[in-house]
Amino acid sequence: MKEKLSFKTGFVCRDCGATSAKWQGQCPGCSAWNTLEETRLPSGTAQSVKARGGVIRSSSVGRTPLAAVSVEATRRWSSGLNELDRVLGGGLVPGAVILVGGDPGIGKSTLMLQVLSAISQGRSALYVSGEESAAQVAQRAGRLGLPLDALHLLGETSLEAILDDVARHPVDVLVVDSIQTLYTESLGSAPGSVVQVRECAASLVRAAKASAMAVIIVGHVTKEGAIAGPRVLEHLVDTVVYFEGEPGSSIRVLRALKNRFGPTNEIGVFAMGETGLRPVPNPSALFMAQHDRAGAGAVLFAAIEGSRPLLIQVQALVDRSAGTPRRVCTGFDSQRLAMLLAVMNRHIGLELGGYDVFVNVVGGLRVTEPAADLAIVLAVWSSLTMRSLPQGLATFGEVGLGGEVRPVVGGMLRLGEADKLGVTHVIGAGSGARAQSQLQRTQYAVVRTVGEALDAVKALA
Repeated sequence: MKEKLSFKTGFVCRDCGATSAKWQGQCPGCSAWNTLEETRLPSGTAQSVKARGGVIRSSSVGRTPLAAVSVEATRRWSSGLNELDRVLGGGLVPGAVILVGGDPGIGKSTLMLQVLSAISQGRSALYVSGEESAAQVAQRAGRLGLPLDALHLLGETSLEAILDDVARHPVDVLVVDSIQTLYTESLGSAPGSVVQVRECAASLVRAAKASAMAVIIVGHVTKEGAIAGPRVLEHLVDTVVYFEGEPGSSIRVLRALKNRFGPTNEIGVFAMGETGLRPVPNPSALFMAQHDRAGAGAVLFAAIEGSRPLLIQVQALVDRSAGTPRRVCTGFDSQRLAMLLAVMNRHIGLELGGYDVFVNVVGGLRVTEPAADLAIVLAVWSSLTMRSLPQGLATFGEVGLGGEVRPVVGGMLRLGEADKLGVTHVIGAGSGARAQSQLQRTQYAVVRTVGEALDAVKALA
């Protein structure tokens, strides 16, 4: 017998998705103010569990010894873009759900069109556009010069209509652009609300798992830069990738924040041009070309993003402050910069209390690993003293509160990338004798403190 659907009214936070029986000024889940919105929620049925992002599982399957579970190699489909395949761990997985986020205008829709155009040459694909008309999508595709004979477009925002179309005409890959425009008729709230986004995403996940259809969901971002919608949205999907890039720059970085079928924090680098996004197979060479024109306050940092070693230019500008000193960072943690400035003041005698300090990671990248500490210290010292660092110098190392320089993970990978690209000198921490024996052109100087690092730089000048 079909269960009758009943409704109740509740208040849902538009930021985190927490629910409350009555309105409050502050959300009980994320402590944000004035984010609770009244909405109608189904209750008392299985549908209410699904609407809250829950998963109904059958209890008829008993426990199974883990050793008895057969492990098969994961099938993958190439997306047609090597850099995207790298981020996903080798390609699209049948039945996987991928969430793509990024700032408006950064190239999410362009990437989706390029991917579906390549996939549609060998597999069936459907592009669901809830934001743009068919004419607008066709105009963009024509501007990119993409072959679209086998690609189908559906301009629809109703979840039921989309799932019905996919049921009648199954596809291998489905792209939904964007999840904030979809709505389900089982809920009375407006499209883009927390409950609508959560239910639509959960329904797409169930459809993907049931039919082995790869689903790519495009999501909006908030003003803080996070993917809009409830946090459960990121938990429902298998992979979360995020587009990064500086305004006015042609470089785009696609980063995997979560991946159930591959490594996390893997990145792919693209260059935006007139014909769309072009993969950059050797981003280190691109960043080094920009470094050739740099002066005082610029240094190469030997970084590791995921499993990929990169040479990234780090810039610093130190200038006298007219008032309260400012600490401004682009692509780096400002709190960590304040700690590094305190270390420089205490251990090498550089008083920066009356100076503004600006730090920038070139190329739109965001560096989160502590291995960038030594590069920041050398760049700040270079800008303050107006002494340019040697052109063929790269560095890496974590700086502690005692002024010590600590070894970091992946030292040999960093050194290998620097040696391959012709870097003449690297300053860092680790085992110098073993590392030097594996390098052909690069001289590796091992330092233990920030003072020794500065002495090594002065010796190269």
